[in-house]
Amino acid sequence: MNQFVWMALLATVGTWLVTALGAAIVIFFKSPNQKILNFMLGFASGVMIAASFWSLLQPAIERAEQISKLPAYFVATAGFLFGACFMWGYDKIFSFA
Repeated sequence: MNQFVWMALLATVGTWLVTALGAAIVIFFKSPNQKILNFMLGFASGVMIAASFWSLLQPAIERAEQISKLPAYFVATAGFLFGACFMWGYDKIFSFA
C-alpha cells in the first residue's frame, strides 16, 4: 500500500512540475517564441487525442462490441462525429466573439 502512495505522490509532483513549466513561459517571457508555442500546442493536442482515445473511444468500442449489432467502429465513429458536430454547433450558437 505504501508503494502506491509514493507512486501517486510522484505522479502528482510530476504533473505539477510540467504545469509550472508551461506557466513559466508565460510569466518569464513577455513575447515567447512562436515556434515554441506551436510545439507546445501540438504536444498538448496529441496528449488530448491520446486521452480521448484511451479513456473514451476504446471503452466505447469494447462496449459496442458487446451490445450492438452494428460494427463497433461504426458506433464509436458515429458517436465521435456526433459529439464533434454538437460542439461545433454549440460554438456557433453561443460564441459572442
